[in-house]
Amino acid sequence: MVGVTVDSSQAAQLSSAKNPMIKYMLKKRENHARAQDADYSHVFRRKTRYELYRLSAIAMAIEFAYAAETSFVSPILLQIGINHEHMTMAWGLSPLIGFFMSPLLGSISDRCKLRWGRRRPIISLLSLGILCGLILVPYGKDLGVWLGDVGYNYTNASQVNVTDSMLNVDVESGASASNFKYAVILTILGMVLLDFDADTCQTPARTYLLDMCVPEEQPKAMTTFALFAGFGGTIGYAIGGIDWETTHIGTFLGGNIPTVFSLVTIIFVVCYIITVTTFREIPLKLIERDELLRPLSEGAIKKELKKNNNAIFYIQETSSLELQMTNDLKAADPIQGYQNSYLPAIIDKAKVQDLETQSESEPPVSLRAYLKSIFIMPYSMRMLALTNLFCWMGHVTYCLYFTDFVGEAVFHGDPTAPPNSEPFMLYEEGVRFGCWGMSIYAFSCSIYSLSVTKLMKWFGTKAVYISGMIYYGIGMLILGLWPTKWGVLVFSTSAGILYGTLFTMPFILVANYHAKNCFRVHNGETVPLKQARGLGTDVAIISSMVFIAQLIVSVSVGPLVAWMETTCAVLYASTFLSFAAAIAAMFVLYV
Repeated sequence: MVGVTVDSSQAAQLSSAKNPMIKYMLKKRENHARAQDADYSHVFRRKTRYELYRLSAIAMAIEFAYAAETSFVSPILLQIGINHEHMTMAWGLSPLIGFFMSPLLGSISDRCKLRWGRRRPIISLLSLGILCGLILVPYGKDLGVWLGDVGYNYTNASQVNVTDSMLNVDVESGASASNFKYAVILTILGMVLLDFDADTCQTPARTYLLDMCVPEEQPKAMTTFALFAGFGGTIGYAIGGIDWETTHIGTFLGGNIPTVFSLVTIIFVVCYIITVTTFREIPLKLIERDELLRPLSEGAIKKELKKNNNAIFYIQETSSLELQMTNDLKAADPIQGYQNSYLPAIIDKAKVQDLETQSESEPPVSLRAYLKSIFIMPYSMRMLALTNLFCWMGHVTYCLYFTDFVGEAVFHGDPTAPPNSEPFMLYEEGVRFGCWGMSIYAFSCSIYSLSVTKLMKWFGTKAVYISGMIYYGIGMLILGLWPTKWGVLVFSTSAGILYGTLFTMPFILVANYHAKNCFRVHNGETVPLKQARGLGTDVAIISSMVFIAQLIVSVSVGPLVAWMETTCAVLYASTFLSFAAAIAAMFVLYV
């Protein structure tokens, strides 16, 4: 779950409402796109609130799937006999794949030449993986039994044969991974598909949203995307907190976990269809062949404005004139018709400028360049990446193992106990209660994300950045020392604030570095950077810290829990990592 923040101040400067030249550029492209065999004019116009909702529906779908995964995958793995150490290591498979595959998929998305577009095929492919994961995770145990798994083998002492007792025959009791060989394979496969695809699908979904929006409305689009993501997480975790076994739906579908995943699957499919059917994309072949069908980037706008800073443009808009313009475009050359009808004074000048200011597509970042840029980067980026790594490690530790902590440490349940036994029922009750805590976490994240920019203006970027980490560390420490029900609900807000910080602050800082071309300051002056860096590459580097964090956490948390013999170790680790992030954040460059 990674977010990118668009600088609203820059978007305001590029607003068509404030600059007639930008309005002219958009209108020319809009009508040219409308005159194609398929209508692509929506790419160059402002979107309604309803259209932004449809484009952002996929974010809600992904968060629904992610909520089901983080709530129940760890308990499911423990229930089929995998111990804590191996369970946490299983979580490392997805980030290991994602660290290398994500930039590769991004490059494929940029160069996809399918007629359906560049982003929607990748979204569809990853959504198919999410769908497979939503089926394999809850039903992996049942599929394993069909394939020949022994299943649960519990024996009470009163049922042991006297002869067996005299012969000292060992009787196996409890859940064992050897009894669930196929279930373990299928469940872990489903977990990897669900985790990798849910994390990776956000990037093409976000890019599809930005591709469909003009630059001036991108901040609003990203805010809508973040709100839908928060809403999806809030409702998704709340669904997991309901005891579905007491309802008719739960009885029909076979229990809590199958019911939750069935509902999430239905919601995911509906939201996916809503998003991918919102707007058609302009195929890459058309974009490469026709300059006026390329997205109007901020770079192209700034370049055009710089060349025409002394020119005055006047665009007359009425419904009748726009209708006439549309009719003219069908019978004449699109550019010539638009300019002859509405800008007779600048025909020749505009033609020359159009040829000189064609927007240039940024080449896709290769995997080699991506990996190289991780190790060769300025000190400011290294410190920001390190801070983000510590933050993600602390947050991932909470997300992946929190419901297991509540089930064992707060409710004193046992995931390996016999089904329908009191320890097992307590554990399941704790998992459901933990879902309510994570629902509060998702809701507080949404609220905090909306207010973080105002807090930055009031208290400064550095204070807001560091205080979010410290509050999270204190909340996790208190909850770890005194694991109580009220603490689960109250201190889950600290996790929401940390995630809201991860969702916004690092990307705001990266955007500022590039906007001001300031990666190093010496004696109060900016030192020019000799290395050429791209904003997209730096955003990808900061975003990829989540994969490294999950990989490190998955390897280390299991042995830590085994050594301390308590799941409270999860929160102690989160506390240490958040404080380490706060220390690293003191050395981050704030511009």
